[in-house]
Amino acid sequence: MKDARPERLRLAARDRPLAELARLAPGRVGGARRASADDAQIPWFDGSVAAGFPSPADDYLERSLNLNDLLIQHPDTSFFVRVAGDAMAGAGIFDGDLLIVDRMLPPRHNDVVVAVAGEEFLVRRLHLSPDRACLRAAQPGYADLQAETDVEIWGVVSSVVRSLR
Repeated sequence: MKDARPERLRLAARDRPLAELARLAPGRVGGARRASADDAQIPWFDGSVAAGFPSPADDYLERSLNLNDLLIQHPDTSFFVRVAGDAMAGAGIFDGDLLIVDRMLPPRHNDVVVAVAGEEFLVRRLHLSPDRACLRAAQPGYADLQAETDVEIWGVVSSVVRSLR
């Protein structure tokens, strides 16, 4: 059932312009930024950070790391969007988080997706069965949304970026 997809599940065409999101969800979409391979490289300390006792052997800089290379699998079909609200807090996605959304990835059961429902732009978990699809919040108090009714999936959330300060 991993790739089950009801026939009526609407996926936004991958070549549809991202600017169309602003038209579909007026007042909800601003400054969508396309991923760029030209972004700056950030120094990377090769090794892990101990959550317990630190290891002095890990205190050296090996090379630089481009976060786009690490987090963005398909730069030409990916975009960033900021979360507003608490509907996905149970999935570790919080108000103010930055999502990396990949339009090339096919949505599968249990993926977190960005969708447009009517005029509402939202992020939800996709639940697929052979006969239906629905979008579910990860927080109590939010009703399931049947994905076959006026819902269009715009992409799969591939990463979450959160600032701790």
